[in-house]
Amino acid sequence: MARQIALVNIRNPLLAALLLAAPALAGCSYLPPAPERPRNVFATPIVPRGHAVSEELVQQITPGVTTRTDVQALLGSPSQTSTFTDDNWYYFSSTTRLRPAQTLAVRDQRVLAITFNAQGTVSGVREIGQADMPSVSFVTRETPTPGNERSILQSLFGNVGRLNAGPTGAGGDIVPTGGPTPNTGR
Repeated sequence: MARQIALVNIRNPLLAALLLAAPALAGCSYLPPAPERPRNVFATPIVPRGHAVSEELVQQITPGVTTRTDVQALLGSPSQTSTFTDDNWYYFSSTTRLRPAQTLAVRDQRVLAITFNAQGTVSGVREIGQADMPSVSFVTRETPTPGNERSILQSLFGNVGRLNAGPTGAGGDIVPTGGPTPNTGR
């Protein structure tokens, strides 16, 4: 009489189906009910970065009246000033989103540029958006540097053949390269 061979050691198929479905159903308890569920459940959050300046604060800056100290009291220290003089102040802000297995994606970028005259009062306020900024394309190729990349075999067998790499004398003795000469009796 031939014996039956069972491929799975679980005798009840309903129990096997329940055990396989349990991890999938456990994840569903995390989600809110369907009417309250946002459209993009698994999206990464949007993160504000930099010095975000509201429109109400920008409207409080009056050219010809507002001074440097007033701007610093109102907006805080600038993100950047001009290189050679202190005539231009820049406030940078952006909103980013982290993409899975990639770099940050910049969604919106703004620069508030404030220009001062020689007397120290505001002469101009400009808001530069991402559409106003020039597009810079980066070169993706790299200059190869020889000697930095080694293969697995070079790493494993790198010292083979370098047994007599040091300076040697006529008899195969190691010759010192600096300091006093040792007295060998020859």
